[in-house]
Amino acid sequence: MLKLKALLLTQGMHGMISQVEGLAKALSLNFTHHTVKIKGLWNYIPPKLTPISENLLTEQLIFDSKIIISCGRKSVIPSIALKKRYKNQVFNIHIQDPKVSNKHFDLIICPEHDNLNGTNILKTKGSIHYLKLEEIKKNTNYLKIDKENKKIVSFILGGPNKYYSFSESQINKIFNQVKTLFPPDKYKLIVIPSYRTPEEIIKKAYNTFTHNHLVVKTIDKKAYLSALSLADIILVTCDSTSMISEAAITCKPIYIVNMQTKRDNYRFKNFYSLFRKMKIIKDLDEFKGGIDLWTYKQLDETKRIAPIIRDKMKQNGII
Repeated sequence: MLKLKALLLTQGMHGMISQVEGLAKALSLNFTHHTVKIKGLWNYIPPKLTPISENLLTEQLIFDSKIIISCGRKSVIPSIALKKRYKNQVFNIHIQDPKVSNKHFDLIICPEHDNLNGTNILKTKGSIHYLKLEEIKKNTNYLKIDKENKKIVSFILGGPNKYYSFSESQINKIFNQVKTLFPPDKYKLIVIPSYRTPEEIIKKAYNTFTHNHLVVKTIDKKAYLSALSLADIILVTCDSTSMISEAAITCKPIYIVNMQTKRDNYRFKNFYSLFRKMKIIKDLDEFKGGIDLWTYKQLDETKRIAPIIRDKMKQNGII
């Protein structure tokens, strides 16, 4: 008999883990997490052209759950394969556009800017995630910051993807802009890297800012939470809709640090447009000094959609 818990399937990236774990916790599910690895050349083939088989995985799945929550391209095949094997005994949820037919999933959760439509599509404003305001506040004092009557600016760094290169020239431009806009006599910077931030960029941030500010040189969730809690202003690089969505749970001013794109980023543009309309973000180029104390309704899409998903599970007889 399958148990009422969740198997989480991702490729192991922080943004994906944040989404699947956040949803599992919002649904009050126990869960196990499996990092999906595909064999050989199949690793590079789009899901729509890949055979539906658990044999393509490098590690066999241990499956005793009733719920599957997957996120990312590589997790599509094992989710569909398990659904095919267990049929109505399993409720499978995919987060983000799976790039295959919607019919393979009981529910697909995707942000509005993906423009995905269907009867089993549940749309969110931005990305869902695992952050809770209570946990952020709990970790306020993790970073020992002497504010010195200065405003705190938390600068969250992403990393290269297929849209943004994080080239040396762009990083130099961004760091010089931030250094100029937030002089140390008025502001205290906390620079936080993410899992995608290259080591050389962390070193450059340390060399650029560490004399007057704080640069966290390791990947440290508690430091990230503390920085969000302490911040008067939050800066986030433009490459991550996930980190921008996470910051939006704080209701604090968020400035987007823009870079040139390598290719058409229409999905990002749609996301930025929505968040501007919701008065969540502004471009860093709009910063005129001081603190522009705008605020907005707290964005917690994970909490909002959890009851909707529970109702769908009840309709399917899973709970």
